[in-house]
Amino acid sequence: MDFDTKCMRLVGTAAVSIVGYQLLTKFLPWLYMNIIGPKFFGPKVDVRRMGSWAVVTGATDGIGKAYAKALAKKGLNIVLISRTPSKLEAVAKEISEAYSVETKTIDVNFTSGPEIYEKIKTNIQGLDIGVLVNNVGMSYDYPEFFVEFSQKNPKFLWDIISANVHSVTHMTALVLPAMVEKKKGVIINISSTAGVIPNPLLSVYSATKAFVDKFSADLQTEYRTRGIFVQSIQPGFVATNMTKIRKTSAFAPSADTYVKSALSTLGIAERTAGYLPHTLMQNAINGIGYITCEQFASQIVFKNLLKTRQRALRNIAKKQ
Repeated sequence: MDFDTKCMRLVGTAAVSIVGYQLLTKFLPWLYMNIIGPKFFGPKVDVRRMGSWAVVTGATDGIGKAYAKALAKKGLNIVLISRTPSKLEAVAKEISEAYSVETKTIDVNFTSGPEIYEKIKTNIQGLDIGVLVNNVGMSYDYPEFFVEFSQKNPKFLWDIISANVHSVTHMTALVLPAMVEKKKGVIINISSTAGVIPNPLLSVYSATKAFVDKFSADLQTEYRTRGIFVQSIQPGFVATNMTKIRKTSAFAPSADTYVKSALSTLGIAERTAGYLPHTLMQNAINGIGYITCEQFASQIVFKNLLKTRQRALRNIAKKQ
């Protein structure tokens, strides 16, 4: 065997070993966090021991309402925060009657200025808050190029950042100090699969959700030793009013199905899609980028979202 052949074999063996090691170190934790842990061990955090109240933003519909119901089922009193008083009262009545817990409602519009947080602070003062679910958020009506999107409705740029970014940071700032003082608490921040995969044509939305994910990860590092658990949840498609998906499927579950799965990862996974089919979708798209290049994966997503945009525009044209 000549020298060049030996070198090639050594390089090949090293490459296979490196790829194998990376797959092993990524796959085993993924297997535990997404299948073994939730299925066989369930949540490692007992939310009932964190405090007697949970605060949920964007609580009158979709994932927010599902979290409020799931936490009430576990015996927590619920503070429901959203913008429409009538919807808040209806959900509060539904939860209190179904689960025999106390409820409290706060009506604010998260696209407003910082004054809303003074109102929230006043209304939650004195409550033993063990869980905060930062769920409130906004997205595009349909995929759109940034220039057209920003020129068509410039105020929406402020609104989406206020609802998706300011709400998470300010609500955390309100609730976290008391959690740190008593050395226990849970903060669940609803990010999105859009924040961890390429998402052209939804650039502002995906960037705000990437902020939520990064903020959650670094906050967890800061306060892990203080008894605080911060979790970033990254849902894919869920059948809610915001996504405009009416029919459920394996890849687009109901909000209740999704939240049941996501809650089972509490204490096991700090950053997770929360639902196995969504995890598989994330891994598939990011895997394409890892094997080929990120630009290739971005182009695949771009083409699919471009088709979605074209369908939406055709539907709008028909209605007009």
